[in-house]
Amino acid sequence: MICLKDNLPVIQLASGQAIAFERDWLVRSLTQAAARAGYAKWWLASHVAESVTEFLRDQPDLNVLPEERLTAAVRSVLQVIGYGEIGQHFAPAPPRVQVSLVELARAAGSGYELAFFELLGRRLRELCREPGSYFELLGLEPCVKLLRARKTWSRDCDALRSEIVGFVREHSGTAAARKEVSFSLA
Repeated sequence: MICLKDNLPVIQLASGQAIAFERDWLVRSLTQAAARAGYAKWWLASHVAESVTEFLRDQPDLNVLPEERLTAAVRSVLQVIGYGEIGQHFAPAPPRVQVSLVELARAAGSGYELAFFELLGRRLRELCREPGSYFELLGLEPCVKLLRARKTWSRDCDALRSEIVGFVREHSGTAAARKEVSFSLA
């Protein structure tokens, strides 16, 4: 027997990619649709996402949900609550991409920081090429310790952490001037 995460189906994207359904992903998609419809700070996105999430939980026989059916369900909910214009702009956002900074640091090998920043820059350019990029950079502090060859945090770790944060902001900010880019760094 296969158990799906939180009893929710996987979403089959138009590209053929299957992703786990995540409520936050749907909130982000709804927020973007609302913004395109002229609602800059639409407060109902999380409530609509929760309604759709509960609807999907109540469908035990539904293991794979095609993107078109998800879109139709969301648009139906939006129509019922009087926000059909947001439904006209609704499209599922690209899935979140997670990048391990520790893996990039390990891949840098003996090149350490210089090679790390080259790899990070290349990965950020790849991620920012996609329309509506959303990514998470994970493992900042373990990455810094690995690059500094430290077991405990020190002042030079603070400086490198600041340098990495500034680098990511600069590279993603350049791309954000041309298209929508969202990221988190943890």
